[in-house]
Amino acid sequence: MSQRNFLPGARAWNVILVLGGFALGWAIYMRYALVEQSAVGLACLGVETGTCTVRRTVIELFGYSTFGIAALATSLVQLIRPSVPMFTIAAMATGVGLVMYNNNLASVAAGLLLISFARPWQGARG
Repeated sequence: MSQRNFLPGARAWNVILVLGGFALGWAIYMRYALVEQSAVGLACLGVETGTCTVRRTVIELFGYSTFGIAALATSLVQLIRPSVPMFTIAAMATGVGLVMYNNNLASVAAGLLLISFARPWQGARG
């Protein structure tokens, strides 16, 4: 009996799309509304608000390529052992990594996600 390749069903795709859209929306908001706005940077000088703390944390994280490393690590796990939850997490991390200045690692992660569709899947029905 041959195993089928990794391919989520329709319900799983709906969840993946919603969570992926949320991750992309968060990343776009963070990049274009908080990180790149010079007015926000000037307003955060010497101020300890929640927005300034989140902005400073995100800048620190993309400085260390954390978003790209997370995307690459989760995509590698997805490639080794495909599953719908891991694919969802890897897709979210890849989307955030692509938007948040970690393009090199996140683009490799996107390629690994595509390759994971050719892997045999234990959860396949049929």
